[in-house]
Amino acid sequence: MLGRRALLAGIGVGAVIGWLPLPDALLRHMESQYPAPQGSLQPYVGVVVLGGAIGIPYGEQDLRRYTLDASAQRMTAPVALLREYPNLLLLFSGGQSDVIAREISVADAAREFYTSMGVPRDRVLYERAARNTYENAVLSAKMPGVDKTKPWLLVTSAWHMPRSMALFQREGWNVSPYPVDYRTGSYTPWKNFSIAEGAQRWEMLLHEVVGLAVATHGFSR
Repeated sequence: MLGRRALLAGIGVGAVIGWLPLPDALLRHMESQYPAPQGSLQPYVGVVVLGGAIGIPYGEQDLRRYTLDASAQRMTAPVALLREYPNLLLLFSGGQSDVIAREISVADAAREFYTSMGVPRDRVLYERAARNTYENAVLSAKMPGVDKTKPWLLVTSAWHMPRSMALFQREGWNVSPYPVDYRTGSYTPWKNFSIAEGAQRWEMLLHEVVGLAVATHGFSR
């Protein structure tokens, strides 16, 4: 009897994790909270780009071998913005997000990427020490020539935007959201099922919900 209950419980948990319409509905709600500004972006002075989409494999010293992950639109969308609006600066913020300290920062990889995309060097600032979203907000404000009271666009994944906006606004930034990297559409077919994809979505959701709760209650992460 006990074994049967455990089996049924396992099947039930797997069904909840793997049935994609459920986590997608929650992600969709999170992604829809901060739409991008409408109309011209001429009034903005720059674009703050949060790391998390680019990296260097362990042991690699050649920056040309950087990797872009599923959030790559964080890196590519600002290139088009800078081409359309010559007045915009780009401030990339990202250091080491893992526990193993390395000499190479993700900002070094970002420099290689934006140089290869033809972005002029004098239009990009690199903050290379931040380890999390809180430090993105704090350390970026300390960069030479950065005035956080002027209007900036904040570029990050749509599902990451609620937490990012909460932290940047808490630190006194005058930012408007420019969400990219959407993971959901207008609906998810009811028959879509994948335990692997579902587990990934639930992990993303839990991470952001906990992070947002911490950000809105005044803690430092």
